Amino acid sequence: MDAHKGRAPRESASGENAAPRVIRRRPRNRRAQIAATSAEAFGALGYHGVSMEEIASRLDISSTALYRHYPSKYALFREEALRLSTLCAEAVQLPDDLADASASLRLQHILDTLIEKSIANRRGAALLRWQSRYLEEEDYRVLIDQLIEAYRVVGGLLAEARPGPAGADSVVLATAALSIIGSISDHHVSIPVRSLTKLLRTACLDVVRSDLPPVGEPPVSDGATEVPLRFKHELLLRRAIELFHERGYPNVSVEDIANAAELPASSAVYRFYRSKGDILAAAFRRAADRVSAAIGPAIAASDGDPERALTRLIELYVAGSFAERELTFVYYAEISNVPQEDRTVLRNIQRLNVEEWAKLVVGVRRELSAAESRVLVHAAFALVVDLGQWLGPDNPICSRARVTHLMQVILFGRPAATTR
Repeated sequence: MDAHKGRAPRESASGENAAPRVIRRRPRNRRAQIAATSAEAFGALGYHGVSMEEIASRLDISSTALYRHYPSKYALFREEALRLSTLCAEAVQLPDDLADASASLRLQHILDTLIEKSIANRRGAALLRWQSRYLEEEDYRVLIDQLIEAYRVVGGLLAEARPGPAGADSVVLATAALSIIGSISDHHVSIPVRSLTKLLRTACLDVVRSDLPPVGEPPVSDGATEVPLRFKHELLLRRAIELFHERGYPNVSVEDIANAAELPASSAVYRFYRSKGDILAAAFRRAADRVSAAIGPAIAASDGDPERALTRLIELYVAGSFAERELTFVYYAEISNVPQEDRTVLRNIQRLNVEEWAKLVVGVRRELSAAESRVLVHAAFALVVDLGQWLGPDNPICSRARVTHLMQVILFGRPAATTR
């Protein structure tokens, strides 16, 4: 008889049966797990808001184990940011079997590939959209060059597929299409992958096939009106947002804000706001309230016509965003730095605003579900930020009229048929 057969379980010193020893083996894909988890953390909380200990905790490993894979938080951040930008550059490389295909077919293939990659990396792609500016200069240049290549290829194929639009128009339409694809990293709307793929593809094609309004005269910015010095709290708020936009929230001190607002000392800031985070929250509440305040009057003046109401809301949204371009960007890029309690309130306001817009979209396009409509609303909002960031806030090729037109195309599938 085998000596081990029938052996009683080993007892501990206390007389109780000892639990079998659990051997934890390191997963073969540990590095990939670290990359995915860190990208999600950086995208949600910001580069400066995440520590190696936070990432290790999410992975249920020790920080010492994490440092065995990456020597620093920056090394981890850099690798994942450049991995995502490399995916974009690779997605616009055509396979050999499409070399002789029509420009339209090649463009559709690239858009489909970008959509597939974006969905697969949705939970971490916010890192690429909003946190990449915290890369060191050399790394940032590599990332931007890769993204520019993606924009160049899409714009070139669009111009080839549609000889009509001028070169500048192709740039705007390509930027709009890529903005639609990237916007899914800005929200958590739950929708099946197949439905999301079809929705993004349709929206991109609607945009690239649309005819932009004429460029016209260069727009006159109405966001540069000077705040009277006696309104110190307003001046302080504006100067703070300008600095957050230029340098990034973590790189701006209260002293910097005081100097920009021409206050005698940094302590003077605290007469108006409790903290730097409170300044950011106050600006964000104002932006959220501006969007909320427009909904009721627009619906009331529409005589029950959802397209008319939404057309008016788009006009108001574009006007408000153009008046506060820095704030529109900072809202997306820095919301993770708002104190948690304020962030929860802001997220709730944003969610309610999106739901009201989505109800109007469904009223116009009854074939869409509520979730699909919310995805399109988020895409329309993101478009305003992305056009300003990539093409310049005062560039006449992305004027108010053109941004308004593109928001309509995203939400209606065509330009608006009604006017207010």
